[in-house]
Amino acid sequence: MKRLFFIVASLVLPGFLLAQSKLMSIDEATTGTGLTAKNLSQLQWNGDDQTWLFVAKNCLVKGYTGNTRRDTLLKLAVLNTRLKEMKEDTLLNFPSVTAYKTNNFSFISKNRIFSFSLADGILQKLNSWPANAENADMANPLFNTTYTVKNDLFVSTAGKEVKVETSTDPDISYGSNRVHRNEFGISKGTFWSPSGDKLAYYYMNEKGVASYPIVDIIDPIAVLDGTKYPMAGQKSHSVNVHVYSVATGTHIELQTGADTSKYLTNVSWSPDGKLIYIAVLNREQDSMWMKTFDSGTGKFVKTLFIETDPKYVEPLHGPEFINNDCARFLWLSRRDGYSHFYLYEASGKLLKQITSGPWEVSSFKGADAKGEKLFFMCNKGNPIGTFLYSLDLKSFIIKGITSSTGSHNVKISKDGLFILDTYSNPSLARKTELLDANGTVKQELLSDTNPLKSYRIGKVSVFTIKNKGNTELYCRLIRPVDFDSTKRYPVIIYVYGGPHSQLITDSWLGGAGLFLNYLAEQGYVVFTLDNRGTSERGKDFEQAIFRHVGDLELEDQMCGVKYLKSLPWVDSTRLGINGWSYGGFMTISMMLRNPGMFKVAVCGGPVIDWKYYEVMYGERYMDTPQSNPGGYKNASLLNYVRNLSGKLLIIQGYQDGTVVPQNGLSFIKKCIDEGKQVDYFIYPGHEHNVRGKDRIHLNTKIYQYFKDYL
Repeated sequence: MKRLFFIVASLVLPGFLLAQSKLMSIDEATTGTGLTAKNLSQLQWNGDDQTWLFVAKNCLVKGYTGNTRRDTLLKLAVLNTRLKEMKEDTLLNFPSVTAYKTNNFSFISKNRIFSFSLADGILQKLNSWPANAENADMANPLFNTTYTVKNDLFVSTAGKEVKVETSTDPDISYGSNRVHRNEFGISKGTFWSPSGDKLAYYYMNEKGVASYPIVDIIDPIAVLDGTKYPMAGQKSHSVNVHVYSVATGTHIELQTGADTSKYLTNVSWSPDGKLIYIAVLNREQDSMWMKTFDSGTGKFVKTLFIETDPKYVEPLHGPEFINNDCARFLWLSRRDGYSHFYLYEASGKLLKQITSGPWEVSSFKGADAKGEKLFFMCNKGNPIGTFLYSLDLKSFIIKGITSSTGSHNVKISKDGLFILDTYSNPSLARKTELLDANGTVKQELLSDTNPLKSYRIGKVSVFTIKNKGNTELYCRLIRPVDFDSTKRYPVIIYVYGGPHSQLITDSWLGGAGLFLNYLAEQGYVVFTLDNRGTSERGKDFEQAIFRHVGDLELEDQMCGVKYLKSLPWVDSTRLGINGWSYGGFMTISMMLRNPGMFKVAVCGGPVIDWKYYEVMYGERYMDTPQSNPGGYKNASLLNYVRNLSGKLLIIQGYQDGTVVPQNGLSFIKKCIDEGKQVDYFIYPGHEHNVRGKDRIHLNTKIYQYFKDYL
């Protein structure tokens, strides 16, 4: 392999690390307590105003674009006094607030929503909902709230509850956030109209969908709590969208067609509330129809455009209307090979592709007051960074706004004249600045160069190597603390490798978490590579794995292994590997399909056989087992168990409804059949990851396994 190796100067931690003295404990590395960068908590614009708000020391503070003055607007003690006067529970900490208009913010406490006026100090309770409610979703400006209780859907208006839909059938639910298993950008099942007087919501019918048995062991006799889990190639649920009118109390069903296998994604409202936009996909996911429906009658209005792809189409964002202008919208698509904006008339006529090039647009951030300048985030010029750009809708000239290297997160003022920019890079933990619309820094609001300055951590390098096809692959390497080039060190490769991921970023520590740095602190070289199949590198890079997951990812990862073995200070007889979920699949794949290469492997929640994975994700990348039997067979790790050598630990959340335990258990059974020894550990009460205080236990187990056997 011809290799390109370089260390980007701005991506290497500075030399003052040599002066550090303390070592992280595994508790610190897991929780991050005291080791994360300082932040301006709850930083946001103050409604339409050119002032901003943040929370510090349990006070709400205001900042100004015209000067560096900071005013304390509200103390927690004052807010609690108002709550006591209303006979409401007081708060231990300043609540999470939303400035919904200038000098007015809302906040939720338990199952109640309040508003506070900074102008006159008046606190109001706007709405409430039952304590057992789930999926609460609030509408502005009316503060109407929808929620579910079991499979039923409710709306609360000023604390008055109305049952919108009820289900006596456990296979039918309304407003569920589980629709299409949260693929296609779906994170909730309810969608308020812009004015808050109508509610669109999912109807989901799971009849005939197989139920996977999830067991809860808390009770004296374990309880079976099955979850509907449509595996690849099997029957999936059917979905439609209904609309409820708060004013009339009536609901209608959108006429989306008779095909029950279709996916209804990216549900969006027109700014005037008259139309509902839905990106409709076929089950094969190779065709998408952008359709509109009348929100009053439910009638199908028009197909605006169609997108097709021989592999798959994956819409993740709905149409973006510029300053609530119903006449035109932006559509984000990869139809030319990269994620870019297309400007459409409301009729569906394409006006122009307004961004283009070998880089990816990630999100729309807003426009100026006239709707003539757009703001968006992208990785132009640096595939592992994130930057703010503007686009002039008259000249279609784009301009970079954020000039500093790194990964940026911005908030644009309502008039588009100012920007709150928070960013980091591998030598800067966090900085927040006030910019004008041209990117000129007006104020530095916060800077935290290195919260680990008193700790000894390994040197982080971000660089690229080339794979067999001459494609650059981004890598991150953390050298052990007190690195000595005359010594030889064991290696732990941390891997994910699947779609929708990018582990190496132009951000603090190169995107590595503290636990990876803890492993380097213990004397390991820690290495990560983003292979083909991961995101932010264009459609061809991601879609390369289509119908044969595990092949090209491994080929790229083994290029990384070849690079590691070329380093004189790497002990190539002591290679370890670790990953979770898709990374678990990659971990075991690399160990079994390169027998003898890895001495130790630890993985969590691994996909073992893709026929055991769910329909939406699995079929997007693999098609069905019926149409791609060879691909499924080749990717199944059950076929490689005979190659197992070295130590392998599989970790599983017992209540995992994402990668169901059948995966790991089938692997254990095959190991028994083949006479292969393997270690298996269950975390009761945890789903697809181990969170909370138990994560310290998880990280301790991972580290101890490498310590014992690597």
